[in-house]
Amino acid sequence: MAEEWIVRVQGKDYGPVDAETLREWKAEGRVLPGNQVRRADGDLWITAAEIPGLFESSPVDVAVGVDRARRGQHPRLQPHRSFSGILLETFQIYRKGFLQFLGLTLLIAVPSLCAQLTSSAFAASPNVEMDLRTLIAGAFAFCMLLLSLAAWPIFIAGIQILTAELAAGHTVKMFSVLRNALTFWSRIAILCVFVYGVYVLLTVFAFGIAAMLIAGGSSLLVPFLALALLALQVWMFGRFFINVLFWQQFAVLEDAGVVESLSQSRNLARSGRDLPWFQRPLWRGVFIASIWFAFVLAIQIGAEWNSIQQYFHELTTTQDPQALLQKLTESQRTHGFDIFSFSLNVLQRILWPLLGIAFVVLYLDSKSGLRGDTDSSSREMDLEQ
Repeated sequence: MAEEWIVRVQGKDYGPVDAETLREWKAEGRVLPGNQVRRADGDLWITAAEIPGLFESSPVDVAVGVDRARRGQHPRLQPHRSFSGILLETFQIYRKGFLQFLGLTLLIAVPSLCAQLTSSAFAASPNVEMDLRTLIAGAFAFCMLLLSLAAWPIFIAGIQILTAELAAGHTVKMFSVLRNALTFWSRIAILCVFVYGVYVLLTVFAFGIAAMLIAGGSSLLVPFLALALLALQVWMFGRFFINVLFWQQFAVLEDAGVVESLSQSRNLARSGRDLPWFQRPLWRGVFIASIWFAFVLAIQIGAEWNSIQQYFHELTTTQDPQALLQKLTESQRTHGFDIFSFSLNVLQRILWPLLGIAFVVLYLDSKSGLRGDTDSSSREMDLEQ
């Protein structure tokens, strides 16, 4: 009896169909190498690229967001590479596709910087009156901010597609990346609203705890309650971070739906429990995020170092809170445009893609290692039988 397969596309299952039908679907572009498939009489999901004879080779993963006219596959990746190897490959990919990554960054950086420059110019001008010129400038800054937010899903999807293609050794054109990234706009936008919205709520929760401590006065119960809430907040933040660790990769490279992206992200983040803790996807993701946040913090401190010194001086020399607030406000207005701070801000934005590239490399490595473990287990079962 011929083998029959079930194909999953965007969360829906199709089949069972035989190998000949799969080849027809492949020729029509309905089955891509990254689509999930399983035997009709089995439960193990694999990618369509792993079906012998269906595609040219047997890759680990293929970005379904690449140009549909090309059917290139990714080479098999080395499972469980070292953490330094992941970082090294991240910089190599960034260097190889620097101009394309810069183009993706400019989509969100240029509108954001225009809005920032406009706001800074008017904030530094004394006695600004509300006239038509001011309203036009404010509307321009607001439109630039909206444009930057609208381009953010394209930036995220483009990073995933471009990184996966460069990791495979392919040459990809910027137009092709943008065209395919646009197809994921609505899905990425929905996930961005959910993921970043939850992070904002968790941050607001932390500020609420701080406000509780301030308002509690000398009550002994308030500090203990605040510490308990703080521990809960840290726990919720950590759990949510685990669940959304790979949501961008699954939403684009696996063409998974909104709910399925979060579910598969959680499963992959919690995988590798048979490995040493420092080789697990979760902790590697934590290390990558920590390195990036430390870099951003250093950039922010460097950009605002003069202001921080001045604030600290006023805080230690001024006793009256109202006078302190007035001095800080005046200092902010007279600070003006700082070319050094602006340059550091631009540098940070140029290096933004590094974080996305690192997580794509980690994702590909984790998937490769997970599949390698599965294949080894299957071979062991075959030998036992």
